[in-house]
Amino acid sequence: MRNRFIAYAYLIRLDKPIGTLLLLWPTLWALWLASSGFPEGYLLIIFILGTFLMRSAGCAMNDYADQDFDRHVLRTKDRPITSGKISGKEALAVAASLALAAFFLIQPLNDLTKELSFFALALAIIYPFTKRFFAIPQAVLGIAFGFGIPMGYTAVLGFIPLEAWILFIGNIFWAIAYDTAYAMVDRDDDVRLGLRTSAITFGRFDVLAIAVSYGILFLSQAWVAQLANLSNYFWVGWCLALACAVYHLKLVATRQRDNCFKAFRHNNWLGGFLFLGIVLGLVLT
Repeated sequence: MRNRFIAYAYLIRLDKPIGTLLLLWPTLWALWLASSGFPEGYLLIIFILGTFLMRSAGCAMNDYADQDFDRHVLRTKDRPITSGKISGKEALAVAASLALAAFFLIQPLNDLTKELSFFALALAIIYPFTKRFFAIPQAVLGIAFGFGIPMGYTAVLGFIPLEAWILFIGNIFWAIAYDTAYAMVDRDDDVRLGLRTSAITFGRFDVLAIAVSYGILFLSQAWVAQLANLSNYFWVGWCLALACAVYHLKLVATRQRDNCFKAFRHNNWLGGFLFLGIVLGLVLT
């Protein structure tokens, strides 16, 4: 039983919190902006726990969908399903249980937020399969990872303003940037297996595509700052995040696996600095 629980922990990536953080930062951006810098405590608890639950469910669903591919990739061949520690049906049960727990968690929220949660769930289910036919599945990941933005706004305001959509679009391009760096790690294996990723689609323009995606992210953040009337202290976090992006581009320009993976993981800092900028822009005048 102990070994099975350990396998479940690896299935939902308890050992790799980077995915939860990349999902959490956009959600926190939205909650702080929608509440003008002072989100309700119960909303923070719901969205932080919900982020963890849905990311964990998504990981279980991803491993179920990719089990026939993972065994052929050195980095993923020891994942719980592929290595036979748990079955595919168990992974589906884990994903369903976590998604159900997340749905119960949002019951205190309004109806519009609950309705949006079904779209978020659908994206979590669909995304792993888009790698089979869609040229840039990272865009689908960006939509899925950004759904905390409209949900955060509806939970606070009851509607989705223009700034939320701009923030949402910027997050899609952020995901394209960091997940293209991640896909560059496995590009050779993905080509061999016939999978589709942005790293393969962009080809020799991969670094340029990451740079453009970062550019759209930072422009969207600047636009949101103007719409939300953030103070000039916002630019402190924005500039620190920009420095992170430049560092990431230097790493991925080498096209070395370790450097690309390092750039992907370091995006946690970029998201955190953008959050810092939003907080400073809201509370300091």
